[in-house]
Amino acid sequence: MIEVKNNFYVLSTNKTTYSFRVTKLGYLEHLYYGRRIDSSDMEAFSRKHVFVPGGCVNYNQEVKNFSLEDIKLEMSSYGKGDIREPFIEVVHADGSFTSDFLFERAEIVEGKAEYETLPGSYDENGKVQHLLVVLRDSSYNLTLELHYYIYEDCDVICRSSKLINNSEETVRLNRLMSSQLDFEDSGYIFTSFNGAWGREMQKYDVPVCAGKYVNSSYTGTSSCRANPFVMISKEDTSEEYGDCYGINLIYSGNHYEAIEVSSFGKTRVVTGINPQSFCFVLNKGDVFEAPEAVMTYSDAGFTNMSRQMHKFVREHIVRGKWKKKERPVLLNSWEAAYFDINEDKLVELAKAGRDVGIELFVMDDGWFGKRDDDTSSLGDWYVDENKLPNGLDGLCRKINDLGIDFGIWVEPEMVNVESNLYREHSDWTMEIPGKPHSEGRNQRILDFANPAVVDYMTEELTRVFSSANIAYVKWDMNRNFSDIYSQYLPPEKQGETAHRYVIGLYHIMKTLTERFPDILFEGCASGGNRFDLGILSYFPQIWASDNTDALCRVNMQEGYSYGYPMSAVSAHVSICPNHQTLRTTPLSARFNVASFGVLGYECNLCEMSEGELDEIKKQIDLYKKWRGILQYGEFYRGRTGNIHEWTCVSEDKKNAAGMLMRELFETNAQPMHYKARGLDKDGRYHFYNRETYYDVKEYVNGVAAGFQTPKGEEEEYDINGDALMYRGVKLRYEFAAVIYNHREKYSMDFASRMYFMEGRY
Repeated sequence: MIEVKNNFYVLSTNKTTYSFRVTKLGYLEHLYYGRRIDSSDMEAFSRKHVFVPGGCVNYNQEVKNFSLEDIKLEMSSYGKGDIREPFIEVVHADGSFTSDFLFERAEIVEGKAEYETLPGSYDENGKVQHLLVVLRDSSYNLTLELHYYIYEDCDVICRSSKLINNSEETVRLNRLMSSQLDFEDSGYIFTSFNGAWGREMQKYDVPVCAGKYVNSSYTGTSSCRANPFVMISKEDTSEEYGDCYGINLIYSGNHYEAIEVSSFGKTRVVTGINPQSFCFVLNKGDVFEAPEAVMTYSDAGFTNMSRQMHKFVREHIVRGKWKKKERPVLLNSWEAAYFDINEDKLVELAKAGRDVGIELFVMDDGWFGKRDDDTSSLGDWYVDENKLPNGLDGLCRKINDLGIDFGIWVEPEMVNVESNLYREHSDWTMEIPGKPHSEGRNQRILDFANPAVVDYMTEELTRVFSSANIAYVKWDMNRNFSDIYSQYLPPEKQGETAHRYVIGLYHIMKTLTERFPDILFEGCASGGNRFDLGILSYFPQIWASDNTDALCRVNMQEGYSYGYPMSAVSAHVSICPNHQTLRTTPLSARFNVASFGVLGYECNLCEMSEGELDEIKKQIDLYKKWRGILQYGEFYRGRTGNIHEWTCVSEDKKNAAGMLMRELFETNAQPMHYKARGLDKDGRYHFYNRETYYDVKEYVNGVAAGFQTPKGEEEEYDINGDALMYRGVKLRYEFAAVIYNHREKYSMDFASRMYFMEGRY
């Protein structure tokens, strides 16, 4: 709901209120963002100016009691007294950096405005409410549009901005943020999700009482180093209690989130395109669109904030046929064969997959050009007939004849120097002509700032995807930007290269997903190097990490869960010792963690034991029964740390699946307990655990107990939903140096359990 009264603007969702006002000078003063309150009280929140604080600058000589440094603002710029983190920075034709954008008009617009260059949120039902605020810098004849989109049911407000050059002069845009949020006080906890290849989405909390803290990427992607999703919370906020804000960006390139505390104790948070090395030239009449930022607030802790974000992503970011469709269980060939593939080997692997219940077989890297390692052939998207004598179509038909779908791997943004494409079009790459180039993974980046390259790759991929009955595409991207330079753009526009690349990438993705609406596309970038809302606007799921180790994955998937729904997180069971960590974890733990997401397998089933294959078949059967809830249910975090406690609940609260995983075993400890969340407190549930068997030999005083693969413990209760959430189930004692029996819980490092709750209705 949008209310406008006496220059006050109040934007309301079901449970939140966001408000600002137009001051007499024409600035937008931010008043409030938090739990829903009466819209008539906004006058009390405005700043009462009596004098300019010492050391500050008067806005002008006519108004001597007002300084921009000591007021909360909807947007800010340099030059007129506000020395905090700016929203916009423009260099004018006369060399000046000063901007002064004042209110010109506002209107409530029907429906969602479409972007020309970028993806954004959408609403199939047309219920989104849109407020457009137009600001103008009269000194330089520039127009700045602020767009607000209200998604009431998700308790989400989106913001974006657009700069229009109405002047006769050329200007340089050095920065244009997507959102700015000013708080009256300081001491907030800024939570970011940082890491590296193989350890994405590690959660970090930083209290910010003074100075500035920045979370950003400068890799050309949203990056595994710093995800664009961040949180701001009060110090005592927990999963169930307290104030917290979640902010994300619908963008897949260099991003920037900064939190700064002023000398007056006010806090400012901005998010948008990273201004580092960014400069966009705007000639007369040119328009620049900033990405859309997503904001949500909860006064009921992190879990509630996450659920609001999850709902928004599922309903207003993910599109197409696969938006709400259950995703298939796949088998990927990579860790089974790496580059050493051929038709016979792939068909045998697919047969083994069929026998355990796999629904989709994916041929990974190595099928095209002369691709026997990572030094050649990227860019040459033609089948290697030595490996696949019957082409993609011939292999696909054999896979389909087994009763399963077929998918492929591509890396269309890259080219090897050892390729026909590079030999013919070396000017199509991102590199500085005549200068040494810093290589990454033996490949270079195609210049998607060049429309000719975008058109070429769009048609090449169209040809490939049309050549067989391809049901799935894994879209990879395996290196950071370096020597950022477009051979297509003139020298004065090189600061546009990274952003224009992202625009070109989106154009390709949009075209291909429209041409092939039935294909399930999965994003990947060296694992989770580009896990963001921009990619999810085209691809409904993203490979979370190349690291498939269950212990690493439980922490990473927990990190993703703060801002992204489980239907977006692709997770695989792989072989042990794990190929990334050399760690051995129980097969059950690998499945339990991976099942909370889009399940796949990444192992050579042809070399696994009969017992392992039988276990995998049971896993897949179980997952198929529960995947609607595991992929699309409401996700709740319980305990975190050494013990991870998750629950996924159906929308009607009648059924739920839960998991406990303990990282390191504690000898002779008290029995564990499991607490569900999100259930119907008045309902009754049949609570039980997944049937398991253990491939172990227990020893007592050095003498073998004399059995192998014993059946695991059994947990079964008929229990009230409120008791299951408030008190939880006390689980069976764990084995601790005594003779094992099935009434005990056999545990070890990295062991986990799944629990199921079926409503008694």
